[in-house]
Amino acid sequence: MSNEKEPLSCFLFLPGEANLYLTLQSLHVILKSLLYSSAMRKKILLYHYTRLFTVSLFIGLVCAILAESLKRLTEHTEHFMYNWIEQTEPLLLFILPSVGITIIYFLRKYLFKNRKNKGITEIYKTLDQRKDHLPLFKIPSHYINGFVTVIFGGSTGIEVSTVVATATVGNAAYERGHTAFAYKKELVCAGVAAGVAVLFGSPLAGWLFAVEVIARKVSKTILISCTAAALVAGLWVHFFDAVPLLPFAVNTWKLTSIPFYIILGALGGLLAVYTTILVIRVKELFASIHNNFIRVNLGALMVGSMIYSLPYLFGDSYHGLKEVLNTVTTSSFDPSFLWIILLLVILKPVAASLTLGAGGDGGVFAPSIVAGSFLGILFAICCNYLLGTQLVLLNFALVGAAATLAAAIHAPLTALFLVCSLVPNGYHLFVPVLLGSYVGKLCAAKILPYNVYTYHLSAPKNEVPAITGQL
Repeated sequence: MSNEKEPLSCFLFLPGEANLYLTLQSLHVILKSLLYSSAMRKKILLYHYTRLFTVSLFIGLVCAILAESLKRLTEHTEHFMYNWIEQTEPLLLFILPSVGITIIYFLRKYLFKNRKNKGITEIYKTLDQRKDHLPLFKIPSHYINGFVTVIFGGSTGIEVSTVVATATVGNAAYERGHTAFAYKKELVCAGVAAGVAVLFGSPLAGWLFAVEVIARKVSKTILISCTAAALVAGLWVHFFDAVPLLPFAVNTWKLTSIPFYIILGALGGLLAVYTTILVIRVKELFASIHNNFIRVNLGALMVGSMIYSLPYLFGDSYHGLKEVLNTVTTSSFDPSFLWIILLLVILKPVAASLTLGAGGDGGVFAPSIVAGSFLGILFAICCNYLLGTQLVLLNFALVGAAATLAAAIHAPLTALFLVCSLVPNGYHLFVPVLLGSYVGKLCAAKILPYNVYTYHLSAPKNEVPAITGQL
């Protein structure tokens, strides 16, 4: 019996060297298992990243086509409508917005079953609550309503309509399980990046808008999805849509103009605050009007009266901006035209607010760019006449646009690259536009802690946050 127990005894009481050997062997097994797990984890992550990149490429292509079609369709139809009315009966400008917003009202009621559009705010809500999704009807709803609003003279633009429609494309890809469960924000941002990139012919502006405004933070997966979509959009722009929005060339700028650019940046911030408060208050006022006929026609007829008096306010007003730039850069420029430019600075945000309050589709993108450009032109002309300076009007128009847009959406980098892409050689103005963008954003943020997209997220329902801070 003792002989049978001896091997067990020897096993239990091994020498120290044998214990060390077994310990090392166990550590080797554990280390090998950890290395295997780490390798497997890297393979899994690589698979998901590759899949995310591939799906984002597809989303980028779909959204590029969507944005390009809406952009071209709206641009050509708006141009045709405006020229036709101008040549036949200008009085039609008075009633045209009412016709357009009435069409949108009936489309929402009967085609889209009274389901409302809330712009970029609804993107934030669906990203904050993973269970909520952007329903597919958002694509045709924003596409059609944005188109109808602008071509009938509604004084907004198709930018926000494009953003929500392309975000819905990304959300639809997520719902179908084409990527990991955690990548909802990534796919939504991919759609938005491609849409904005095609609208303004700048992949970098689209990429930055998706990161700065929609994602509001940077992560490896956000970079992967937005970069993939922006690459596709960049190729699309290169081959199919390389013409900038404004047909004017930047020549040069002087260091002595920097103080004036900084002052204009601050004024652009104030203009953005004015626009933000106006949009919020007017939309709240119109929301309290329960009679649909009064709500639609009151706002639309007020917009129509402004457009009839100042046709530059028609639609997104990009055509009006081109006309103003052409007028002020000619040698026969009449100084009394300054009063018209001043009215355009004040009334463009008013017309946009009334359009949105009455039920039109859109946002503050185009109004900020246009009103900011008018502000820059006005500021430069006043300085030239009163101070004897020789400020270049186009330069100040672009810096004013960047400052106001950056302040309105709290995205200075987006405004920088977007505005630089509006003209063929806009990057010559990189430093002035950079200064204007950051000064405008800082001034606006000092007065208002929110913008038109985020004020709902920073206040209880039916309550607008108070103005905080002082300039």
